[in-house]
Amino acid sequence: MSLPLVAILRGVTPAEIIDIAEAIIAAGITRIEIPLNSPEPLASVEKLARHCADHHNGRILVGAGTVLTPAQVREVHASGGRLIVSPNCNVEVIRESRRLDMVSMPGIVTPTEAFAALEAGASGLKLFPATQVGIANMKAMQTVLPAGTELYAVGGIGTDNFAEWRAAGIHGAGLGTSLYSPGLDADQVGERARALVAAWQAAD
Repeated sequence: MSLPLVAILRGVTPAEIIDIAEAIIAAGITRIEIPLNSPEPLASVEKLARHCADHHNGRILVGAGTVLTPAQVREVHASGGRLIVSPNCNVEVIRESRRLDMVSMPGIVTPTEAFAALEAGASGLKLFPATQVGIANMKAMQTVLPAGTELYAVGGIGTDNFAEWRAAGIHGAGLGTSLYSPGLDADQVGERARALVAAWQAAD
């Protein structure tokens, strides 16, 4: 079963994307997001999507983050990406993602944003920034969300607080600087990925 963890590789370059991604995949993380404010992000998406199609039999979900417009959704789709993650709730971005049969994870903070995103067809919701929203507010929101809604905590989530967020009922998490920051090599990222996966599983 795929772990509900998304690797957020902000700042990764096309030259290193394969080695970094393989280290993450080896640790058990199968969803990889390349934010569009990274260097040559669409080149990285295309390179990784092609690599994963050739070597991982379609089990790796590759896409982009910080996607703000429907035009960017189409660019990611044309590059082979199938995952669209945004920091905000833009219903046009969500609808375009779903029209193209892509996984859509918009950022939300309030119940109003959450319901607007779900009505537009969001696949799951990204609670961002999670630690600023807080567990108490997250739990209050969960009481009104439809059963089965996938809510991912993103922003400040890692090995030191997985347990409390999982105990509170969060479905999954996005891993940013706790997993990757520019300058880390594949071995370092792999070590972080293994520690994060172990901590997530231990918190179950």
